[in-house]
Amino acid sequence: MSPIIHFKMKNIQDFLSKYDFAGSIVLLEGKRNVLLEDQPKLVALGILLASQSKHILFRSGNADGADKYFAQGVSEVNANRLQVITPYDGHRKKDNLAYDTISLDSINLAEEPEVVYQSKANKKTEKLIDKYVAGDRNQFAIKAAYIIRDTIKAIGTDDIPAASFGFFYDDLKNPMSGGTGHTMQVCLDNQIPILDQKEWFDWL
Repeated sequence: MSPIIHFKMKNIQDFLSKYDFAGSIVLLEGKRNVLLEDQPKLVALGILLASQSKHILFRSGNADGADKYFAQGVSEVNANRLQVITPYDGHRKKDNLAYDTISLDSINLAEEPEVVYQSKANKKTEKLIDKYVAGDRNQFAIKAAYIIRDTIKAIGTDDIPAASFGFFYDDLKNPMSGGTGHTMQVCLDNQIPILDQKEWFDWL
């Protein structure tokens, strides 16, 4: 079953007219498994958006796969406009192309009840999130850090601004699943418009 078409936009110019403003934050992320023939398209979108816009800050989770290819594109133009939010200090440090890195370890989740609440909408990790927030860092509880990180990428915290828009590379055979699906759902629940590759492939 295909996901709902979340948002319609004609082209890159239509997007920029609405979202290239000071303070705009745009998510660029998706699945770790990217089809070989699609990899250059993710790099190309990063290049296109970063080269055509003036104000947008691009945000991802520093994961392998889609995040990496999008980041490569943005960094070819201007790495200073790339921000990553990571699940812990030193996450994929050698592959991190971003100018600005925010680690979950630097965020006091006890003061972010909305982040915790929306993260627990992911029922697979609901109990692990409580353990993680309580300070548990074993090999199971640490899985919750990735979902919490995904929530923060979208809605931010008291100190981190929320995203304005999101571009995603999804698994179209199993749409809106896993961590990518969680991030997409959080965006939709919070009226943050998103597009997947069914739409933005046509922009390239």
